[in-house]
Amino acid sequence: MLTRTMLRWLLFASLLIVGLGSYAWQQQSFAQSPTTITNPWALRQGQATYYTATGLGNCSIPLGPNDVLFGAMNNPDYAIADYCGAFVKITGPLGSVTVQITDRCPECQTGHIDLSPQAFDRIARRVDGIVPITWQLISNPATTGKVGYHFKDGSNQWWTAVQPRNHRNAIAKFEYRMGQAPYKVAPRFIFNYFIAETGMGAGPYSFRTTDVYGNVIVDENIVLGDDVTRPGLQQFPYVAPPGSATPTPSPTPRPTVPPESLTEHVWLPYTRK
Repeated sequence: MLTRTMLRWLLFASLLIVGLGSYAWQQQSFAQSPTTITNPWALRQGQATYYTATGLGNCSIPLGPNDVLFGAMNNPDYAIADYCGAFVKITGPLGSVTVQITDRCPECQTGHIDLSPQAFDRIARRVDGIVPITWQLISNPATTGKVGYHFKDGSNQWWTAVQPRNHRNAIAKFEYRMGQAPYKVAPRFIFNYFIAETGMGAGPYSFRTTDVYGNVIVDENIVLGDDVTRPGLQQFPYVAPPGSATPTPSPTPRPTVPPESLTEHVWLPYTRK
């Protein structure tokens, strides 16, 4: 016969199992590998608006005082940070501008990019508010220097989060290893870190990064850090676009994580205004 104490323990165990199952499902929803950008040459159609950013965007990329040409990708195309750190060329009624994607626009529909005011000024009048655009992911020839690897605060050998920075091309996949062990894929999370949830080990590491064009760079002897950027020795090559592209309708995106469903473990405060 079950006693009251036994019933309490059974109820507690049931709730614990349900909670762990829900947590595991949510974690899978917030990570992906590799990227879902299947056609980096596509010329897209959409619309542009502008906003004033304050602090870090959802891509967790710090902006300096001179970094004024940036944009927030619409929620469906943003997916799991697919465009973070990448560059897109946008053409509007009055001209063109190249911006880096540093943020996410949760309320924006497919094809929409929310721009910094300075970027919007290059393609339209601010009084217009919202304008039609075409845009295309590009390999940015203006990117100089080497790729760096930023370890998120709190990173250690048992939980390690790394963000490649200053990459010329959009990133498709990030892998790591210690010594001569096989490379392991680190899933990308919605706030633009590649995370090994059981850790990458004590290091040093070899990082292998693949861009959306299939180029691969390898940086070795990267030392573990906590809220620090380690310099690499490689940079992706510039990839010239093929001949003129024809605008194509925005593809139907895969389901993405709605802003309100983020858990505390992966949430980066929403900073768009």
